[in-house]
Amino acid sequence: MAALKLERKQVDKPWGREQLWPGFDNPSGEKVGEIWFQAPEGTDEPLLIKYLFTSDRLSIQVHPDDAAAQAAGYKRGKDEAWVVLAAEPDATIALGTTRVATRDELRADALDGSIEQLVDWKPVKAGEFYYSAAGTIHAIGAGLTIIEIQQNVDLTYRLYDYGSDRELHLAAGVAVSDPVPFVVPRIPGDAGNGRFILCEGGKFVAERWSWGGERRVDLGTTPGWLIQVAGSSVVDGQGVAAGDCYLLESAATVTPGDGSDIVFAYPLAERANLFSGA
Repeated sequence: MAALKLERKQVDKPWGREQLWPGFDNPSGEKVGEIWFQAPEGTDEPLLIKYLFTSDRLSIQVHPDDAAAQAAGYKRGKDEAWVVLAAEPDATIALGTTRVATRDELRADALDGSIEQLVDWKPVKAGEFYYSAAGTIHAIGAGLTIIEIQQNVDLTYRLYDYGSDRELHLAAGVAVSDPVPFVVPRIPGDAGNGRFILCEGGKFVAERWSWGGERRVDLGTTPGWLIQVAGSSVVDGQGVAAGDCYLLESAATVTPGDGSDIVFAYPLAERANLFSGA
């Protein structure tokens, strides 16, 4: 089958929320921090898709690039990106630092807590998109609902956690950090025909779709992740509801319904060849 519905994995977190995004239930009433969309057991897909629901700040952290991760025994590093679905009025995300710092300064600031002032807390709102390359010091703030697109590796170096007793990874984290101000990448923007390009280059491409009518999506041998944010669609005859994520392993026919909002992500592919016949 070209389109495979991915199973959800609920991850409870102390910074999570009881109330989630439409399409997600929480019968347990626990604080849900993350919903992971898992590929079949035994596979190693290049990307991982998550939803994040925050009621408090996450730790200040960093991820290694491919070379540093492979040197540590992992298959790949971790670039990630965030599609902001909802944000409380005072919601922020820390990206980069307010000034250029040395790694020795970064370590000292992490130890005494002044890293909270060193990182650049940026106000965010619904509809925004951020691409955080490996090496970017960052922290997701409270009051956010986010789709996270990331390279598929569970590898985080925690630099600071606001005085909690959770483990820090200062040596490894400082070594891979790039403590400089964050430069917002140029977003390619509207590609026409109901396609908005959120990012391209880096480790993956992300698009947002709002078009109507049937189209044939063809990435050749490159997999793609179709995330139904709102509304519904039909993918190769399968009904796709809000909160679903499908892995497209080969060409597939996608027919969005009325009010459909789709995020589509794929690694290192030519977006010009995305739609056969388009």
